[in-house]
Amino acid sequence: MAERSLRGMSIGAKSLESDDNVDFAPRREVAYVCPNGHRTILPLAEGAEAPDEWECRCGQIAHLEGEEEDSEDSKHSGKPTRTHWDMLMERRSEDELKVLLDKRLKMHREGWFPDYE
Repeated sequence: MAERSLRGMSIGAKSLESDDNVDFAPRREVAYVCPNGHRTILPLAEGAEAPDEWECRCGQIAHLEGEEEDSEDSKHSGKPTRTHWDMLMERRSEDELKVLLDKRLKMHREGWFPDYE
């Protein structure tokens, strides 16, 4: 009996709902521009706060259109960004790193690998 009632219907392919009497939330369009010049437009709800940054399709970080780069730099100008190298140099000197590198290269050449459990 269930087979007969579903005959001719593609389940999941079509919706039986219509857009009649549906009021969509008010929206606004927010534009982001990446350093490569790509422009991305996102529809956001009227009351939603737009993020300052958005990842572009090319992988770069896009900023809100019309935002000055100087104002972005001034936000972070208090403290410079620490890189991996900066943090490594806080823990070890270059001489210590050279000794460690030579030790590891010697171990690699001799075919010795530590047991990792």
